[in-house]
Amino acid sequence: MSAGQFLLILVTAQRIAELAWSRRNTRRLKARGAIEVAPGHYGLIVAVHAAWLLGLWVLAWDRPAAPGWSAAYLALQVPRLWVLATLGERWTTRILVLPEAPLVRTGPYRFMNHPNYLVVAAEIAVLPLAFGLPRYALAFSLLNAIVLAIRIRAESRALRERARPQAGLPRSAGPGRAA
Repeated sequence: MSAGQFLLILVTAQRIAELAWSRRNTRRLKARGAIEVAPGHYGLIVAVHAAWLLGLWVLAWDRPAAPGWSAAYLALQVPRLWVLATLGERWTTRILVLPEAPLVRTGPYRFMNHPNYLVVAAEIAVLPLAFGLPRYALAFSLLNAIVLAIRIRAESRALRERARPQAGLPRSAGPGRAA
């Protein structure tokens, strides 16, 4: 097995594990009263990410992986794990709002509102570059930017609407920060 194939196996296993964890967290959050917001765009997100990964398997499975870009991709796993550790059972791939839950403001969320989206955007660009696919990286970066624009707008709206009825109280948790 080549280093490139190992990298593709690693990212595929990671994404499958994250989807399973997200499903578990989503069930638990909904059982606690979380409400899903703007689910209409979720299929588009799944389609873009699945196409990105499937396309990498088709185009890159037999290509060597550039050590520098591969290292950059692996380095991105540090902030990814930081986000996941910070959110724990609150992490999900859907936009969920749990009434009365405070917004997470620890870990990377002390510095920015959407650290996970930044990591994912970087991964979508960096992994194809590891396989010498700059046009692929650009195309999927643009698709991801479109999907993220929709998602971040929906997430921000959910947080604003959730905060309005409870003036003076902390804003409730939003997507990926929902419990």
